[in-house]
Amino acid sequence: MSEKTVIRSQEDVLHEVRKNNVKFVRLQFTDILGAIKNVTIPLDQLTKAMNGEMMFDGSSIEGFVRVEESDMYLRPDLSSFLIYPWLANGGGSEARLMCDVYHHDGTPFLGCPRNILRRVLDEAKEMGYTLYVGPELEFFLFQIDEKGRPTTITQDKAGYFDMAPVDKGEEARHDIVVNLQKMGFEVEASHHETAPGQHEIDFKYDDALAMADKMITFRFVVRSIAQQHGLHATFMAKPIAGISGSGMHVNQSLVQGDRNMFICPNDPRALSELALHYVAGVLAHAKAFTAVTNPTVNSYKRLVPGYEAPCYIAWSERNRSPLIRIPSKRGMSTRIEIRSADPSCNPYLALAVQLKAGLDGITKGMTPPDPVDANIFDLTDEELRDLRIEALPGDLREALVELSKDDVIKEALGPHIYSRFVAAKTQEYHDFHRSVHEWEIKRYLATY
Repeated sequence: MSEKTVIRSQEDVLHEVRKNNVKFVRLQFTDILGAIKNVTIPLDQLTKAMNGEMMFDGSSIEGFVRVEESDMYLRPDLSSFLIYPWLANGGGSEARLMCDVYHHDGTPFLGCPRNILRRVLDEAKEMGYTLYVGPELEFFLFQIDEKGRPTTITQDKAGYFDMAPVDKGEEARHDIVVNLQKMGFEVEASHHETAPGQHEIDFKYDDALAMADKMITFRFVVRSIAQQHGLHATFMAKPIAGISGSGMHVNQSLVQGDRNMFICPNDPRALSELALHYVAGVLAHAKAFTAVTNPTVNSYKRLVPGYEAPCYIAWSERNRSPLIRIPSKRGMSTRIEIRSADPSCNPYLALAVQLKAGLDGITKGMTPPDPVDANIFDLTDEELRDLRIEALPGDLREALVELSKDDVIKEALGPHIYSRFVAAKTQEYHDFHRSVHEWEIKRYLATY
């Protein structure tokens, strides 16, 4: 299926199915933690699925519903139809449709992350705005052992922008890009990142819902193609201590028709008041939404000084140490870059809470503090206090506490996802806190 193919109807889907010899279709959605879920159907069930008649047991999915209310339905978004090119063989191809989850009575299920993002996007639409997003997703490629288990041994010793023969993962990354392009992704860049075994692939911006679908698909593609090369791909935030972790920088702009609403040619910065209100809202709610954008215990091993990951709540046009950077390019490319998230997050929820924060800044006419153009990592504690620069939460527990105090971000998630997300993440933190780790064994076993 080419990039220019536009799917609008069941007839369009069936045409692509026949043209590409599709034999199976995967109906996909995510649980609240971002794990992709999959129901594979043969072709003779496709029309039934497109009519929203595919039922599944919601009580078996993390954070969904109780056993006594388990019957739920998948409604495919026909515009999300894609063919997985690497799965094509003589017996036929496989395709996927991203789905929204509904109750048996036809009402949207508010425990479905895709529905949550759609709801916040509708709020933006009522204000006259469409959110466009361009993510930068980083990941590691590791070797696997003789039993097929992933290790943390990198397959190269390369650094930023290095290439073959130093970068041994380039062949895998090349195949990932080729398959993404066959699926209609417009890949803008791919390169080796700063750490050994670390890579980044950037693709062109899109509206937020379509981009969240692409981010889920991207993770699936990367892992699948890496496996074909005998490698394990991980989007874990900080798999190795002492080197850079993996981030998910999110470039955002609000558009009205064909006009980028962050542009103001007469402003010295060429930024509109709307853009500054949006920045202020993101900064105001950053502590709370960090629990969603950085959702694991491990996420906070990345948010420390010294490895380019932002851990301070500030913004700048000149450097990459603050939470928000304003890239220098202007015109229709005017955007803000939120740099704190990592790719272990659920992209539907991450985009929903970031957008909700920015919209709150617009609604309340918030004004951001002055930009910080110095390298924040070089500032002393006293200088940070004088500039009133606060830090992001230091661990998952602190982030959950901040989330509990922020009604705006809680409203974005809705009571169902909020309560279940917090319960799951509180348990995760307790499990980590009660475990005995290798560092403790090495530090204390022979000493005490």
